Amino acid sequence: MAAAAAALSPFLYLDPSQRQHFHIHLNPTKTPPFLSSRNPLLSLQRLHQCNCRCSFPSSSPNSVTPSQYYSFLDDPFRGSPFLSNEELEKLKALESFVYLQELESGSLWVRVMRNEEMDLTAGLLAESFAESMLMPLGYGALLRFLVKQYLIERRAVMPHAVTLVGFYRDKGGEKGNELAGTVEVCFDKRGANASPPTPIPPKNSPYICNMTVTKQLRRRGIGWHLLKASEELLFQMASTKEVYLHCRMIDEAPFNMYIKAGYNVVQTDSVLILLTLQRRKHLMCKKLPVYNSLYESDMSESGEELLS
Repeated sequence: MAAAAAALSPFLYLDPSQRQHFHIHLNPTKTPPFLSSRNPLLSLQRLHQCNCRCSFPSSSPNSVTPSQYYSFLDDPFRGSPFLSNEELEKLKALESFVYLQELESGSLWVRVMRNEEMDLTAGLLAESFAESMLMPLGYGALLRFLVKQYLIERRAVMPHAVTLVGFYRDKGGEKGNELAGTVEVCFDKRGANASPPTPIPPKNSPYICNMTVTKQLRRRGIGWHLLKASEELLFQMASTKEVYLHCRMIDEAPFNMYIKAGYNVVQTDSVLILLTLQRRKHLMCKKLPVYNSLYESDMSESGEELLS
């Protein structure tokens, strides 16, 4: 699969796939006039135009070994301390969510991003974003800073939206756990971004965005399973079962993946979007199937076998 970064909107948008996936000194007390903490990545686009996803033992410095238990109630970046009973139940569901998959070359497990993994995730997103936009390497520090601010803002709307991270371990186990990819999942209107890319999806419908896969781990099916993990979580968390995502028209491999996964094009950008220096995109939609209890039981048993 090839990666796809769709148009820059006031939030980072990387189409689910596998690309998919000047030095600047930042003064934390003073923001340059062209930068906006509210819409950091829209500001980055202006700057660029001005040229100016079970735990395993870890042995790699770039790997992550998660603790057995993590509470999002204690997360420093969580939003309002006042949650309804329904929101508390959803938060607990996010704490326990895990998607496990044995791949041909190793093992993949996907769960909700934790606070200590934010920098690692921001770095992966920034790298993929820079690659898709053909930005110079000098943008790296600024990109990581802006993407982290975005992740912090999105963290505050949990449990209405969430960032998933995938970790990979090869069968030899030589590299330990590697961050394999990430994807953002919005469950409802309260988790929807204020300014989504065009064509605009319904705000009260689930939405998948900002998917990317670590460069050296592409073409192993990780992007497909990030998508499947997102759908599994949406099935558990969202009341509406029609899920939307975007795909750039130029990205043939991701488009074929979405078609294979059951997504259909519902709308396409007008050619006039090119005047804003953005790529034309498809808005795609899929109605999630209703799984029967037998299927869910099989999945549960499969998960227990992998965890043991």
